[in-house]
Amino acid sequence: MYYSHFGLNQAPFKITPNTEFFFAGGNRGPVLEALVYAVTHGEGIVKVTGEVGSGKTMLCHMLQARLPAHVDTVYIANPSVSPDEILRAIAFELQVPVGRDAPRIEVMQALQEVLVNRYAAGRRVVVFIEESQSMPLATLEEVRLLSNLETSSDKLLQIVLFGQPELDENLRQPNIRQLRERITHSFRLEPLAAPEIHEYLMFRLRTAGYRGPDLFPRGVVRRIAAASEGLSRRVNLIADKALLVAFSENTHTIKPRHIDAAVRDSEFSQRIARKPGVRFAWGVGWLVAGVALGITAYALVQQGRPAPQPVAIGGPGAMPSTYAEKEIVKTLAPAAPSAEARSRALSPVPPPPAAPAMTAPAHPVVAAPQVPAPPAPAAVLDQPPAAPQPKAWPSGNAATADMLQARIAATHDWLADQAPGTYSIQLLGSENAEQLRRHLNVIAKSIEINKIFVYRTVAKEKPSLTVLYGSFDDHGAAKEALRSLPASLKAYRPILRTVQGIQGEIKRHESSAQHGRPTS
Repeated sequence: MYYSHFGLNQAPFKITPNTEFFFAGGNRGPVLEALVYAVTHGEGIVKVTGEVGSGKTMLCHMLQARLPAHVDTVYIANPSVSPDEILRAIAFELQVPVGRDAPRIEVMQALQEVLVNRYAAGRRVVVFIEESQSMPLATLEEVRLLSNLETSSDKLLQIVLFGQPELDENLRQPNIRQLRERITHSFRLEPLAAPEIHEYLMFRLRTAGYRGPDLFPRGVVRRIAAASEGLSRRVNLIADKALLVAFSENTHTIKPRHIDAAVRDSEFSQRIARKPGVRFAWGVGWLVAGVALGITAYALVQQGRPAPQPVAIGGPGAMPSTYAEKEIVKTLAPAAPSAEARSRALSPVPPPPAAPAMTAPAHPVVAAPQVPAPPAPAAVLDQPPAAPQPKAWPSGNAATADMLQARIAATHDWLADQAPGTYSIQLLGSENAEQLRRHLNVIAKSIEINKIFVYRTVAKEKPSLTVLYGSFDDHGAAKEALRSLPASLKAYRPILRTVQGIQGEIKRHESSAQHGRPTS
């Protein structure tokens, strides 16, 4: 992984709640203090709501850790049960001596007796119920009845409900209004703002042992804020993948393209793109672009110059992020142009060069992921594929000087000796040879270089290079090797390939190249 690359002693952005990484910013610290007070001094029921991934479970674990020693806790992780089952679950956690088939009234009486004894001994009991938005209404009513257990002056049982905003909708039901009236404290975890996200990122990095300069510039943080919508779990996923991409490029600078690659590789990016507001912003962008293009075309036609052709934003399969859409709308927003601006608008402006990317080679079943890469000359890919010539594996300085060419030559010999049923692992693909040269040096630190193979192919109608790993006689051995790959290589979503399929792909590529080459 990237730990040693960035000087870390542990993973900074794991999504598993770890109280060592609790971030007190974004109002999380004050909410925690208020919860401690409410549990130790308050009465009634306490409610905490927040979106999925906003940090409710982390807050729950911190609350359990911060409570005084005289407070006993019961943790219910799955409350999607019947009223009798929730009652028995609490009784079981408190070690109430009742039989499995005991009637409900007997369980309630035994539970009250245990609570009274603990109260007499100076102890308090609090029940934490996670995912409470999924509780049936009848079970919520049972929770209200449990809150009735009390002495003449104090409650015997304190209850804290953690749930998503749907919990508030459930509590608005008329038949549950008695429970709603028992809620004495209500807290909500709001999404983190961009400045808070920057503090959050650096806090977790420092906690994990990082001692270097700021890794996340403001522009990068704004991208993370837009894509994550301020939810800490999404921030963790994006930051972790961005560090992995930077590590694969052997750089210590997190750039916007690293964030874009991380977002594209995340499931929530598709849900963000489908939101109505995003569709509206994207549509407005295209509308403004069309109007601007029409005005420019009219002006050029008046001067006898050809009108510009529409330019597609993104490309096939492109997934615009919320940040990108806002930038497009901002860029294409119409304004009253000056005479000088109109003159500049009529001058042709060359488009910026597209950054090469590590892409998946063409494959009949599964394509490897896309990982952005910095611009670099593609010297090897510009050459037409020559007919394969047997070459010996170079050694010593020759292999070090150009590892890529050496592995391409070694792959030709390797493929010639393999049986059709042999398996290999397709690691990744790249359209840029220079970038791949550098990346092979990184891969060689994780796996044996002599087991790395590279061949030329075509992906998305562009010359590409595919990287393979290993040679396995049966599917089981190949699958086990795939499972045992280092995490840094699993990030590219490697897949199993057969040598027969690889050889067929190469033949199709060579045949297509020969038919498309002009004859003299």
